[in-house]
Amino acid sequence: MKASTFVYPWDVVGDPGAAARIAALGVEQVTLAAAYHSTRALTPRHPRHRIVTAEHAAVLYPTDPAGGRWKGRALRPYPAGDWAPGDAYGEAAEALAAAGLAVHTWVVLAHNSRLGAEHPDTSVVNAYGDRYPWAPCIAQPATRAYLVDLAAEAAVRPGADGTELESLGWYGLQHLHAHDKTGGVTLGDAGQYLMSLCFCPACRAGYGERGLDADVLAVAVREALEPLWQGAPDGGGGWAEIEKLLGEETAAATRAWRDGTARTLQETAVRAVRDAASDGFQVLLHADPVAYHVGANPGVDPAHILSVADGVVVPCAGGPGLLAPFAAQRREGTVVAANFGVVSGMGGSPGTLTADLARARELGATELRLYHAGLASDEDLAAVREALAAR
Repeated sequence: MKASTFVYPWDVVGDPGAAARIAALGVEQVTLAAAYHSTRALTPRHPRHRIVTAEHAAVLYPTDPAGGRWKGRALRPYPAGDWAPGDAYGEAAEALAAAGLAVHTWVVLAHNSRLGAEHPDTSVVNAYGDRYPWAPCIAQPATRAYLVDLAAEAAVRPGADGTELESLGWYGLQHLHAHDKTGGVTLGDAGQYLMSLCFCPACRAGYGERGLDADVLAVAVREALEPLWQGAPDGGGGWAEIEKLLGEETAAATRAWRDGTARTLQETAVRAVRDAASDGFQVLLHADPVAYHVGANPGVDPAHILSVADGVVVPCAGGPGLLAPFAAQRREGTVVAANFGVVSGMGGSPGTLTADLARARELGATELRLYHAGLASDEDLAAVREALAAR
C-alpha cells in the first residue's frame, strides 16, 4: 500500500536535510502544497525558523498576473509573500524528487479569506445575511471559472505525477478561522448544513429554478435554527433531521441545487486539469461520502466522483469508517486513500498507525496519506517510520 505524506514547501526550502528525512519515513510519495490557504505553521526541525505565517491564500510558485490565463481578470491567484518566495514549490519539489520521492501537488481551491475580503460579492451568504469571506460561493460563474483555471495551473506543476484537489465543492461555516469563537453552540450536522446554505444572488436564482422562493427559504432556515441558539440539542438525525426541520420537499430542492452545482464544478475542474497534464497524470479529490457535508473534504456521491476522478483522499480523523462507501464503488485502477493525522498535538495518533492502517486496508483503502510530515514532532515521526516499516 503506497504511502504519501503532506508537506509544505517551507518545510523543505532552506533545510538541506529535509528531503532525505522525509524519504526515510518510508513513504513513496509527497503531496506538496502548490496553492494553499492562510495558516500559521510550526517547523520543528528547520535550521532557520520555527514558525511560518502564511498571511493569506496564495500560490506557492510564480504566476504572471499580467498575461496568460489571468490577463484582465478581477479574480486571480495571489502570490505568496516572504513565507514562500520565488518558486518555493518548484525548489522543494526538485529536492524531494532528488531524494527518490514521487511528487503530487496539493491544491486548495474554494477556501480563500483574502478573496472574500477583496471581493465580498464572491462569498457564501447565510440566511441571516452574514458573509463567509473564507468560503467562495461555487455557484457564481466568475468564481467557478477562477477555481477551474486555478486547479489546472496549480495542479500541473513541472515534475508532478498527479494532484490532490482539496475544497473542490461547497465550503460553509466550519473553517477553523483565526481565533475562531464559533463553538459556543453545538450545531451538529443539521445546524452546519443550514448555516452553510448560501443566499447570494446566484444561489437565490438557483433555488428559484427548483421551485423555492429564496426569501421564504431564508425565513424557514432561521426558524429551524432558533431552537439551537436557545440551547436545544441537535436532533442527531443527519439528513433526516434536516428534512424534519425544513420539510422533505424543501430540503430535497436545496440539495438538488447544491449537489448539481458541486458536481458540475468537479467535472469541469478535473477535465481542465487533465487537459493541461500529460497522459497518466493522476487526479484525486479530498472528499466525504456524506453528500451534504461541506468543507475541505466536501461531500460527494461516491459512485459519481469515482467516475470523474482517479480516486479520493478520505478523512479518517474519526476512524476509517468513511472509507467503506468509496470502496464499495471503486473501479479497477481508482484510488481510495485513507488520510490519517500523525501529529499528536493536533489530535493525530501515530502510535496506533499500524492498527489504523490494517483496519483501513480491511475497509478497502488502496493507499495511505499522512498529515503531516512537516508539522509532526520527532517522536511522532519515529512512530510513523515504525508503522510504515511493518507494512
